[in-house]
Amino acid sequence: MCGITGLINFSGKPTSDDAVELMADTLRHRGPDDEGCHVDGNVGLGHRRLAIIDLSMSGRQPMSTADGRFTITYNGEVYNFRELRTELEERGHRFKSTTDSEVVLAAYAEWGEKSLDRFNGMFAFAIWDKKKRELFLARDRYGIKPVYFANQDGVFVFGSEIKAIIAHPSIGVEMDTEALLEYFTFQNFFTERTLFKGIHLLPSGCFLRVSADDSKIPEPVQYWDFAFTEPEGKTKDEDYLEELDHLFKQAVRRQLVSDVEIGAYLSGGMDSGSITAIAAMEMTFIKSFTCGFDLTSASGIELSFDERPAAERMSHLFKTEHYEMVLKAGDMERVLPNLTWHLEEPRVGQCYPNYYAAQLAGRFVKVVLSGGGGDEMFGGYPWRYYRAVVNDDFDNYIDKYYTFWQRLIPNRFMPKVFAPVWDGIKHVQTRDIFCNVFTHHAETLNRPEDYVNHSLYLEAKTFLHGLLVVEDKLSMAHSLETRLPFLDNDLVDFAMRLPTRLKLGNLGDVVRLNENEVGAKTAKYFQKTNDGKLLLRDMMRRHIPDEVAEREKQGFSAPDASWFKGESINYVKEILFDGDALIFDFMDAGEIRRLVSDHLEGRENRRLLIWSLLNVEQWCRRFLADGKNIQSLAAS
Repeated sequence: MCGITGLINFSGKPTSDDAVELMADTLRHRGPDDEGCHVDGNVGLGHRRLAIIDLSMSGRQPMSTADGRFTITYNGEVYNFRELRTELEERGHRFKSTTDSEVVLAAYAEWGEKSLDRFNGMFAFAIWDKKKRELFLARDRYGIKPVYFANQDGVFVFGSEIKAIIAHPSIGVEMDTEALLEYFTFQNFFTERTLFKGIHLLPSGCFLRVSADDSKIPEPVQYWDFAFTEPEGKTKDEDYLEELDHLFKQAVRRQLVSDVEIGAYLSGGMDSGSITAIAAMEMTFIKSFTCGFDLTSASGIELSFDERPAAERMSHLFKTEHYEMVLKAGDMERVLPNLTWHLEEPRVGQCYPNYYAAQLAGRFVKVVLSGGGGDEMFGGYPWRYYRAVVNDDFDNYIDKYYTFWQRLIPNRFMPKVFAPVWDGIKHVQTRDIFCNVFTHHAETLNRPEDYVNHSLYLEAKTFLHGLLVVEDKLSMAHSLETRLPFLDNDLVDFAMRLPTRLKLGNLGDVVRLNENEVGAKTAKYFQKTNDGKLLLRDMMRRHIPDEVAEREKQGFSAPDASWFKGESINYVKEILFDGDALIFDFMDAGEIRRLVSDHLEGRENRRLLIWSLLNVEQWCRRFLADGKNIQSLAAS
């Protein structure tokens, strides 16, 4: 696991080691073990290494083939690299290291872009083809590892993180106000945009070819996509159960390959618990990590947010070496400047607990297993899917589901909220952005099951992707590699063809209520729609206690709804009621005060909006206020 960066000077002007090293140095937290660069005329590749497999200098990057034609800078882990290495050796390739990096390089030399179909793992890499004078940039199927790029002022620049890109003097730092509108609609980016104007995220499952002699950048090519479908024919439920158990254990075992110690997050839920259970069978005294919350000032549903007791019980069962951290009101404001610097672009949820969890794990191990992806693959959010299973047609489905996914600010408020910049962004149709997510998914929608599969696709492409970007940034901030067994290729392929009836309950008994509505109807709604992950729960009973497998879905969230109205209220007001806040260059101060006051005074639960506003304000301070002084920012 590493940090990658590089550039092409389209003017033909030679680049230098110093330029590449300057960019790579901004990524040193991703790779504190080693650094390297490769320059070939107007092309440069940089690398920061976090040594996980083959800790020797044989794994140093950038790495070139024996004939010097191909050079790679690589970030990730391909778990089936040993099998691929055997096949490549049979084809005449010879290896100097035992790394997966060298296998990926040889695979590309042998099969070109088709090698991507063979990789089971997480990765983002760039390969320079000296003969064709072409740069090949690729990202894994699911988007576990990010890579960004920009083409400005005659220079193409890429990097694992945006800070490596803006370290180049040709790349400017400016707010993308269209992206800002997109974010405050979905609390996420559904397109490849970022808050940095002109800097794009290569979409998951895509590659990009860039000629060193042509400044016109082609569109990314998609080589893989999710495809959730109802299977044809009949298979016994028992057969599905046995196959799932086999694939799940295989996925966990595959991801234990490492030359350094591996730990596991242990939240108290069934996903992380089951992964830890399998890992503990393979390893002696695995370390486990849990973040809990001080609930002294919490209320309502937030009183259930601390999962430490459940995690402690599973730690006892699996004999893990267990470590915990307790977060309190005030920990958010303490960490927000550093978190924003590492996150670079706000994404889904209130992610600062993830920062602390990674900080905890990073003190003890270099690699940690996570339960991420289990919900999105096996139907872990049933109350969402049930909202959109009875429709007249695709447009009706989009109308209903788009409204539901406006997570921060509804459309009717947008002109007033974004009054300072509205004339420049009013042409943006966020409903179209939402609809365009489905461009490559099957459009045969005849049954409720078809709409559920559409919803699963949406969440895998957007919500899960946002979670993955967050996980990568915040774990790598602490030089920690996160692995996700639920995103093993074979397990994902199985999940996508699993019948909906083995994920959810009776679709004929749909309850359509507003999950944000206060009162008894909310409890009734969750009671009726709290099934989800049915087959997965059955399988996990083999590995964890029944009461854990049957637990209701619990997200990794702090009790911020209470804290924002209580112990953190002064901090919220200090930032968001300050007329000189930088965010008010783009948003109307009066409208923001009104929306925030609705939460502070108990009329609405707007914790996600408040978090997002605080995050974007800090983003403005960290990147807009002094965005070009990147080296001093990195050191601060």
